[in-house]
Amino acid sequence: MAPRSGRSRAAAGALASPEATGRIAVRKTYKLYIGGAFPRSESGRSYLVTGADGTPLANAVRGSRKDVRDAVRGARAAFPGWDSKAAMNRGQILYRVAELLEGRRDQFEAEVAAAEGIAGEAARQQVDRAIDRWVWYAGWADKISQVLGTVNPVAASYFDFTIPEATGVVGVVAPESSSLLGLVSRLAPVVVGGNSAVVLASETRPLPAVTLGEVLATSDVPGGVINILTGYRRELVPVLAGHMDVNALDAWGVPAQDLAAVQETAMENVKRVARSPRGLADRFDWLDDRAAQRPEWIAAFMEMKTVWHPIGV
Repeated sequence: MAPRSGRSRAAAGALASPEATGRIAVRKTYKLYIGGAFPRSESGRSYLVTGADGTPLANAVRGSRKDVRDAVRGARAAFPGWDSKAAMNRGQILYRVAELLEGRRDQFEAEVAAAEGIAGEAARQQVDRAIDRWVWYAGWADKISQVLGTVNPVAASYFDFTIPEATGVVGVVAPESSSLLGLVSRLAPVVVGGNSAVVLASETRPLPAVTLGEVLATSDVPGGVINILTGYRRELVPVLAGHMDVNALDAWGVPAQDLAAVQETAMENVKRVARSPRGLADRFDWLDDRAAQRPEWIAAFMEMKTVWHPIGV
């Protein structure tokens, strides 16, 4: 893993114009990340992504209803294998993702800086914290059961255990204002507990999320455990919230004015919905470790199973 003090100048030039470099840049073709592959949208549509200053950066895929259905299908297929892995093994796999994030930090810094309109040092801090937060959650993989589980006192010849289990397929509407750190802060606690995820990336700042998909594709995370979609939220959020095979929804990225309608849609199959405190996601301080990285966020997407077992004699 490259030391953080030895950063190259690639971050400054990663998004430089052809005029600045004296050559024609190889423009990237952005795609979705579904089931471990990079398909184009079946609709063939795309939309323009601009930087914070209005500079055109790329064309991102404008995902469709079918893309959401395909992503949910991939997440459902991957869930049993991911959930059945030993907790320590899940932690090792997720730690490897952090190693790969570290190796591509220059690209992430450039994309975050362009997307959020922040200076190089501020972008570097965002990427540093995103990597560290992924490591922090990976470390909880083999500890969360001990924290949440318990042996309940019973006045009979039985053991009574409470054991946390993964919820299943979780839809994650990533925060709009924080393209990488906010996404990692909401995604990592979902998958560390054994869930699979369908992520709707930031609509206006999707490029760091797409690059995260490339990192996942070269990691040990099984295909389908994390699926990343880009597109218009007004088109995709209602589909994800209403999908009957999605078990829970992280709605931190849903605008406050739309949250009630999304929750009503999610009620159709009794989805668990997590939302930001008082709808303040856009003003949430993702750099605040005490507020933004908590074991409670892991618990929010786990079910408590109580098991009775007779005491042997």
